[in-house]
Amino acid sequence: MSNCVIVGVNWGDEGKGRMVDLLTEKYDVVVRYQGGGNAGHTVINEKGKFALHLLPSGIFRDNVVNILGNGVALDPENLIKEIENVKEKGIKITPENLKISERASLLMPWHIKQDILEEDRLKDKKYGSTKQGIAPFYSDKFQKKTVLAGELLDDEKSIEHIKDLTKWKKLILENVYNDNSCSLGDIETWYRTYVYKIKPFICDTGEFLSKAVKDGKNILFEAQLGTLRDIDFGIYPYTTSSNTLSAYAPIGAGVPFLRIDSVIGVVKAYSTCVGEGPFVCEMFGEEAEKLRTAGAEFGAKTGRPRRVGPIDIVATKYGVKMQNATEIALTKLDVLSYMKKIPVCTGYISEGKKTDRFLFPTKLESAKPIIEYLDGWQCDISKIKKWDKLPQKARDYVEYIEKSIGTRIKYISVGAERDSIIIR
Repeated sequence: MSNCVIVGVNWGDEGKGRMVDLLTEKYDVVVRYQGGGNAGHTVINEKGKFALHLLPSGIFRDNVVNILGNGVALDPENLIKEIENVKEKGIKITPENLKISERASLLMPWHIKQDILEEDRLKDKKYGSTKQGIAPFYSDKFQKKTVLAGELLDDEKSIEHIKDLTKWKKLILENVYNDNSCSLGDIETWYRTYVYKIKPFICDTGEFLSKAVKDGKNILFEAQLGTLRDIDFGIYPYTTSSNTLSAYAPIGAGVPFLRIDSVIGVVKAYSTCVGEGPFVCEMFGEEAEKLRTAGAEFGAKTGRPRRVGPIDIVATKYGVKMQNATEIALTKLDVLSYMKKIPVCTGYISEGKKTDRFLFPTKLESAKPIIEYLDGWQCDISKIKKWDKLPQKARDYVEYIEKSIGTRIKYISVGAERDSIIIR
């Protein structure tokens, strides 16, 4: 039996979905354990190109059971639309290969509305929300004002609970934001249109996973976003509203007693960041545009241009430590092939002093990057499948990162497709 977590080491968008899709061949169960539909995992395989937002990335493997755990922000509307889009491309999705935890809470239409209204209220001080309702959802969850998926199996009680919550949420939207759009009629229509459709997938996933553990099944846990977006250890307040760390995987999945055997930290060969917040190594101007274009760096969920920069060794070392990563998957190495000299952020200057320590969020705002350059290889590496076939300068770059962060780089992706991978 093997229990493995795949996590993002930096700001998210590192390529976790393609790694889950690759590695699920060796696993029986894949679990999404936190977050919601506010980020995209792009997967390209023989079945097509997919941008997943809620569905676990193991959904393309015929013999894998996929689970949305209790830690997930469960948006029935987006989930049903995503299921329908994937099924249109020939992917089978049934209660046998997709299961929803009865303890997962529903993300309601008012959460999205409140998210939009709050970002508009903040104006130039906004947090960079994807406006998918994540922050209001988790706020309500900790106020114990959400509907658990398991409640939906009793129509009468769940509808009554939703009616009570609608009255409460209307008070907030009307009195804080002067918004009158939350109506019980609209919520009831939404309930009939989307919520009924997820009911067949709801079950006691904790019991299912407990049995899987007892039977010696291999379980893969899939995280959303990355270390620096963690609510406790990220660049607060420019974070998501859940815990993106590997340590949370057993809790958010519904098996808090489980021991994790390995953690694969996914690191992009350069840095990207969607949204607001400090990004010390950020590039600007023509240099940034070239890298953004080469890497097709636009958000899978939002379409927003990603901020880009060189790999940040300081942030990456911190992310590896917080995730307790046992091995690294380095993605998009091929994107750097056009560069004659490859920049690397090796440290920061803060308050006039050099540091290699990841700083408290408010100090990051004024920190400046220390940039060094490595020689580029300037040739196409996208068809290479063996480590010793990579150009020496590409190997030098990988080994430099590996030594700097102190964790072995086992996987190197040189393209978006499932088999565009080098395994060392």
